[in-house]
Amino acid sequence: MGISDLDNLIEFGYPRDRAQLALKKGESLQNALEWLNDNENKTFEELNDSADPENQAIDPTPLAAGEIAKSMICDDCGKKLRSMIAVQNHSRLSGHENFSESNEEIAPLTEEEKIKKLEELRAKNREKKNQQAIIDKEEQRKNEKIRMKSTREVQDAREKLAQQEQMKAAAKKRQEKLEDIAAKKRIQEKIAADKEARRLKSEAQKAERQGIQNVVESPDKAAIPSETAKLTPNKSFASEARLRIQYSRGTMTLKVPSETTLFALGQQIEAEIGGSVSSFTTTFPKKTFSGALDFSKTLRESGLIPSAVLIVN
Repeated sequence: MGISDLDNLIEFGYPRDRAQLALKKGESLQNALEWLNDNENKTFEELNDSADPENQAIDPTPLAAGEIAKSMICDDCGKKLRSMIAVQNHSRLSGHENFSESNEEIAPLTEEEKIKKLEELRAKNREKKNQQAIIDKEEQRKNEKIRMKSTREVQDAREKLAQQEQMKAAAKKRQEKLEDIAAKKRIQEKIAADKEARRLKSEAQKAERQGIQNVVESPDKAAIPSETAKLTPNKSFASEARLRIQYSRGTMTLKVPSETTLFALGQQIEAEIGGSVSSFTTTFPKKTFSGALDFSKTLRESGLIPSAVLIVN
């Protein structure tokens, strides 16, 4: 119970204030160690402020008047005990509840017995620390396993989300491509339909002109030149157009069929100059052709035959 016991407890790793309180309550190194083990989960303030309920619960049978209690005896098994702490520990471990005071003094431990007891206590404390280290290591391993699992789950979720986003982007791109193809197809179909309508109209007009010529034919040869002159086609019925094309790097001259659409003309010019065509502008009278509606019209419908000057934009 001297300073050596305190030093031993400090050597075992206990704080000084906690070791002093344990020696005060246990009255021996062994009892102090047992008390510390029993109360290792309590704070120092809780241990220092609280009363000992076990000390209050055990009420040993007192000696006769005038006798001095020097030890305790377990009435259930006869074991001799040095102090009340020893009584409490024996009761806790054995379940015995009946104790009496004794005037018999238990001989103190010899120096060899103390050393042996101390080594036993140290070995017991080391074993307890080793077991706790194993428990802590296993708990750490479990926590690391949980952490790794959580990390993998988060990574898997991120990868899955990224894959879903990529699939959505690819599907959107495919849909846009299909819509673009469909739009181009509609434009081509409209151009083809307009071209066919113009062809039919041209054939009808041609048939009508031929019918008029047949009707106005007369035996009077003197009148024929005059009537023929009246029925000579206007320049607007020319079969091709002569176009002077002005663009940023120069000029060119093209001869194209009068039924060519401005869209087809633009594609031909793009192939020649290597640039894009967004609109045409005439010099006199000044007029601009742009957009799907204008580009679907023929040179004839646009008034660009038999010749015209076009500025490419």
